[in-house]
Amino acid sequence: MLTSVEICAGAGGQALGLEQAGFEHLALVEIEPLACETLILNRPYWNVIQGDVRNFSAEEYLNIDLLAGGVPCPPFSIAGKQLGRLDERDLFPEALRLVKEATPKVVMLENVRGLMDKKFASYRESILSELKELGYECDWKLINASDYGVSQLRPRAILIAMKPQYFKFFKWPNKHKASPITVGELLYEEMSSLGWKNVDKWKNQADAIAPTLVGGSKKHGGADLGPTRARAAWEALGVDGLGLANLPPMNNFDSMPKLTLKMAALVQGFPKEWNFVGKKTPAYRQVGNAFPPPVARAIGMSIIKAIKEYEIKADKTKRFKSQVA
Repeated sequence: MLTSVEICAGAGGQALGLEQAGFEHLALVEIEPLACETLILNRPYWNVIQGDVRNFSAEEYLNIDLLAGGVPCPPFSIAGKQLGRLDERDLFPEALRLVKEATPKVVMLENVRGLMDKKFASYRESILSELKELGYECDWKLINASDYGVSQLRPRAILIAMKPQYFKFFKWPNKHKASPITVGELLYEEMSSLGWKNVDKWKNQADAIAPTLVGGSKKHGGADLGPTRARAAWEALGVDGLGLANLPPMNNFDSMPKLTLKMAALVQGFPKEWNFVGKKTPAYRQVGNAFPPPVARAIGMSIIKAIKEYEIKADKTKRFKSQVA
């Protein structure tokens, strides 16, 4: 099994997907205590390190297969000031420091779509330049979660950097041929779990995928599903986006339902059995800021395939040379 270290692990969306792909996590670094509790609750055997990634050293994880992470998005989010490298929350420099320390075969970093905007072109190029100096070949790609079975669009900027011998075998994962299931299909079981009489009518209305869930920051907002435009999109699906419900609608409920925390997690691609620690708002923040596990799994499998294809070719070359000798 290939090894990985993950920074800014959050509630484990990326880590779960990479585990499903075939990676063994040697360490997961996360600053938020509740997110760490979520990780430990769901995977007691993971080595979860609570703390600021600025204080974390990767020197003991030299030559791991993968360094992964979802560095904070506010410096590049259109919902923020888009300060980029001037934002104190920008942790790309720390990620690059860890690359130097661990010299992994592969680096995978994800962020919001805003990072791909023209205004950050020079910043993206500076990151690529430093990685190239460290001996990596790189590629940025904007990926939609809906292309990999997730019932929301959720575009994310993904950076893959690999040592050259592996990069030549890397291909971005193919998009799923089938469209993801609708919100109505995805959440029908949960919406009907307490006997809501209008659930079939609701399911027919919720006949599309969801808008992108927005987790928000500790400084702003509660458990709303997003800004005004996003809430309007949710309303079109028959969902009240102003906050979360504690329970699914009951039989006599006769209004527009809200999502529960579990429903929001399903929209993000988490499995039903994944649980989140904390009260509703901080728990939802973990969900809304997560990287959908199915997307991480798809990219993780492509990374593993590239590494294995190189190793197979290298082994064949080695055997051929020994036979010739």
